[in-house]
Amino acid sequence: MNGFAHAVNHTAQDQQELDEWSDALASLVANAGPARAREILDLLAREGGAPGIDWKPRHGTPYINSISVEQQSAFPGDLATEERLASLVRWNALFMVVRANQAYGELGGHIASYASAADLFEVGFNHFFRARSEQSGGDLVFYQPHSAPGIYARAYLEGRLTEQDLAHYRQEIGGPKEGTRGLSSYPHPWLMPDFWQFPTGSMGIGPISSIFQARFMRYLQHRSLQDTSDRHVWGVFGDGEMDEPESMSALTLAAREGLDNLTWVVNCNLQRLDGPVRGNGRIIDELEALFSGAGWNVIKLVWGSDWDALLAKDADGSLVRTLSQTVDGQFQTFAAKDGAYNREHFFGQSESLAKLVESLSDEQIDRLKRGGHDMVKIHAAYHAARRTKGKPTVILAQTKKGFGMGEAGQGKMTTHQQKKLDRQALIAFRNRFQLPLSDEQVESLSFFKPADDSLELRYLHQRRKALGGYVPSRSQLAARVSVPSMSGYAGFATAAEGKEMSTTMAFVRMLTHLLKDGQLGPRIVPIVADEARTFGMANLFKQIGIYSSVGQHYEPEDIGSILSYREATDGQILEEGISEASAISSWVAAATSYSVHGLRMLPFYIYYSMFGFQRVGDLIWAAADQRARGFLLGATAGRTTLGGEGLQHQDGSSHLAAAAVPNCRAYDPAFAGEFAVILDHGMRRMLEQDVDEFYYVTLMNENYAQPSLPEGVEGAIIKGMYRLQGTQDAQVRLLGSGTLVREALAAAQLLMDDWQVQSAVYSVTSFSELARQAREVERWNRLHPQSIKRVSHLHDCLPKGAPVIAVSDYVRAVPQMIGSYVDSGYTVLGTDGFGRSDTRAALRDFFEVDRHHIVLAALTALVEQGSLAPAVCQRAIHLYGLQPERDAPWTC
Repeated sequence: MNGFAHAVNHTAQDQQELDEWSDALASLVANAGPARAREILDLLAREGGAPGIDWKPRHGTPYINSISVEQQSAFPGDLATEERLASLVRWNALFMVVRANQAYGELGGHIASYASAADLFEVGFNHFFRARSEQSGGDLVFYQPHSAPGIYARAYLEGRLTEQDLAHYRQEIGGPKEGTRGLSSYPHPWLMPDFWQFPTGSMGIGPISSIFQARFMRYLQHRSLQDTSDRHVWGVFGDGEMDEPESMSALTLAAREGLDNLTWVVNCNLQRLDGPVRGNGRIIDELEALFSGAGWNVIKLVWGSDWDALLAKDADGSLVRTLSQTVDGQFQTFAAKDGAYNREHFFGQSESLAKLVESLSDEQIDRLKRGGHDMVKIHAAYHAARRTKGKPTVILAQTKKGFGMGEAGQGKMTTHQQKKLDRQALIAFRNRFQLPLSDEQVESLSFFKPADDSLELRYLHQRRKALGGYVPSRSQLAARVSVPSMSGYAGFATAAEGKEMSTTMAFVRMLTHLLKDGQLGPRIVPIVADEARTFGMANLFKQIGIYSSVGQHYEPEDIGSILSYREATDGQILEEGISEASAISSWVAAATSYSVHGLRMLPFYIYYSMFGFQRVGDLIWAAADQRARGFLLGATAGRTTLGGEGLQHQDGSSHLAAAAVPNCRAYDPAFAGEFAVILDHGMRRMLEQDVDEFYYVTLMNENYAQPSLPEGVEGAIIKGMYRLQGTQDAQVRLLGSGTLVREALAAAQLLMDDWQVQSAVYSVTSFSELARQAREVERWNRLHPQSIKRVSHLHDCLPKGAPVIAVSDYVRAVPQMIGSYVDSGYTVLGTDGFGRSDTRAALRDFFEVDRHHIVLAALTALVEQGSLAPAVCQRAIHLYGLQPERDAPWTC
């Protein structure tokens, strides 16, 4: 036998053996059932992974639907009516964007994303997305942001938005002037507080937020605060969005926690904003491997019902092989082309493929649906997801971007930027979805809403009534929680009498007392990103426990310690590991509980201040958008208080970032008593007065003597500043914030002892609050020129007169926020530049914010005022050993 003949014979034997194994598996399934087959396959997989064989299963499954026709649940609705509703919503969503851009070309908007996701949403609205009602807390739905026009269009059919509202899409200023509301570009609770629940416009924030909302529902359940057992979290996201780190960062947590109350629907239209998501690969295959590897239940929803017959006739497997070998860039091309092109270039690749569609017309081929456009298939996927136990589910739904837009945009590279359609494209869209509109109505860009008694609207309202009401909808109804008296939990701080402690220690002590309060205590949610011991919170491990959905299945190493590590299903602390993104997402879930769950909670997230606004600022901005209420505590704060940690740990900018968030109130208290006042004020504003704001407070790890709180300064502390020492007529005024108040006090003593200069020292608890109030007063005076001028708190504290020196442990831009409102000479010292590792004293000298540099700045200001001779400054430089020729710290 020659070599060729031997190879042919050997191949035939190999194939015969493979066929026998395949027949054996089929026989096992037929005779013992799928469950037994899975057991045998699991056994073989374990044996195959042993050394010597070293086999690992391939990731992924064939490029077909996970749910077979036989497994498919029956569709419970009126399919024809639901398809007509989807077409009406598509039309109004399309016209909303086209009309806005015809009138105002710069408004923008998106057509193609909702066109691809419309059926995914419609099945959810008609069968799955439950509203909050007296019987249920309802489901949480995270909407793909670019699909906002479709959500508005459906609310229009529901009667919750008017035609005038739709006509003012993306006109949030102009709309109210016309007596209607403007509709925000994307989901924004701050702008539409009765409509949107969650902001998703910054890609990736929706996915991670949905995971932690689902986990927080379990937290409430396990702590017996609220029954959330029947509630579900849905997220509809884009396949391109999955490239964002936040989208993927908590997948394993969702699986580890067994969050079967969470379903993601990833709208895989295979396109990002500029082009294919994975032009040279298949994003659905990639996501399947990622999600299944992370422990999720994966449902692939790839092909519509029309493909079932073709797959059933695919005797030799050529169709499945060809689908699995076609890359997404090519699928996009097929989406953009018509049936004739698809017949030639896809089904024309082999004789067997061509035979499969020989009985279909080109139009029928053109209308072969992808899975995400088939309501029957979508319902089956959602139905299976809701019945999955023990793990979260992701549905990977293939769609066409710009579905129905035809030559004008379906599957085109430019589809995402499509804002306008010409007459021919609009008429083609009308015809594609069989809409009852005349050519004149199309040309006039008319919205369309059937009569109230029409079959479509009666059906729509019936379905929403069955699901508890309308979504999206946001409520703020939540019973108030009383805040205990400050004397009970913070008396040690307001009457400190010189006791030494850090402000971080004072916070932990106050928190410990608050946790014991019968009403407020259970509502407190302490959150840390693996730094509880650093912040002195280890005593809380035993007192209230660390939340774990499975309890504690091990004996901790330190079980004999009074500070031992204790996990429990009813634990109160959320310990998120080394992940600030996870911790802030948990904080947001707790901080929005009043609106999401009708239950007021009070979260405290404490972290290294450098790892807050700088690291997860986008998530904090989104928290502001959704009207979060709670405390962010930037511990080990400032650039010179965290001595040895160095450049990437020393924070000099967080207060600058915090000042830019409109509803964030940022404070930098020097003393425990000041912090107590801020804490009490914030709790009452958020829990008792229903104010939509949150608090950022920096805390220090530096121990020093804490003074008792001066009488009557509480209001001034909240406004941002009070006089701590000295008189109003002092020669120079020194402002200090945070720990550098102590340097200002020391400088005042040196000014008197060495230079016989009298000074007044002010503790600035918030430069940003001072600036905001001064800005409001300035604006009011400008707009009311004939009224008696108002005076800001800053002006009351610092009337025109003696020079002012401000020192901060942050960059100069922080105290400079008030510079234009100070009606006297104003000098600022700050910590611009990169941090260093050294002692606090060395760092303060390096950044020129210590007492000696404050004295020099004060003397220089008096020289410029003409009160002192320049030689005085030279003597001070010599006396204190300052180095005039040293490089500026911000250049090093």
